[in-house]
Amino acid sequence: MFTAITHSQIYVLDQDEALDFYVGKLGLEVNADIDLGGMRWLTVNVPGHPERQILLERPGGPMMSEETARQVRELVTKGAMGGQLILSTDDCRKTYETLLGLGVEFTEEPTERPYGIDCGLRDPFGNHLRFTQLRA
Repeated sequence: MFTAITHSQIYVLDQDEALDFYVGKLGLEVNADIDLGGMRWLTVNVPGHPERQILLERPGGPMMSEETARQVRELVTKGAMGGQLILSTDDCRKTYETLLGLGVEFTEEPTERPYGIDCGLRDPFGNHLRFTQLRA
């Protein structure tokens, strides 16, 4: 029936700050930045892979009431929304050192796992991210 997952979504509290982090620090590229009137459709992707986009969505209308949006913003800030991204890299330790130098907040240093090497970080809003160097 389905042939691909094209979009994933995470909540961010400030889309311009999200661009600075996801594009400026993590090196992703903007795929779409469209004003839809009631919301800004902002997606990024790994360079060269536009077929899989991440929607950086600000909680609010038209999808939710202001009261619900406030509650979602509080949960995002606490890191309790459950949204998580896992990215891949060819060199986990080198990527870690590069991002550490850019001021990225890590929750876990590169660690050997049965499947490879990975580590954890947080975006400026509390979302959990990991990146993995898969075992060949």
